[in-house]
Amino acid sequence: QVQLVESGGGLVQAGGSLRLSCVVSGSIFSIDVMGWYRQAPGKQRELVARIGSGGTTNYVDSVKGRFTISRDNAKNTVYLQMNSLKPEDTAVYFCNADIQLRSWSGRRDYWGQGTQVTVSS
Repeated sequence: QVQLVESGGGLVQAGGSLRLSCVVSGSIFSIDVMGWYRQAPGKQRELVARIGSGGTTNYVDSVKGRFTISRDNAKNTVYLQMNSLKPEDTAVYFCNADIQLRSWSGRRDYWGQGTQVTVSS
């Protein structure tokens, strides 16, 4: 059974930093794109950042220059380094991965359970 387990969320003051981690566990063949999404109360889930298997990255404009996404393919892990945090970054952050379970199977999206990030002013 494939699981995505996030860690690293918490409460931080504005201007502070947090580092989120997400580990993919279970028997899999490959992972393509990995990403982080967030959902604030009363708002839709939005893409924060994503990274391809080769390291190509994309960020939502609001986090460019402050957040950095990276991955360790050997550990099936994706990270999100968040610096200069703002109160508007407060949300539940979800890990997402595009996973191929077997060499003959197609890919599908998997999600973590989410981790709360709260930034106080």
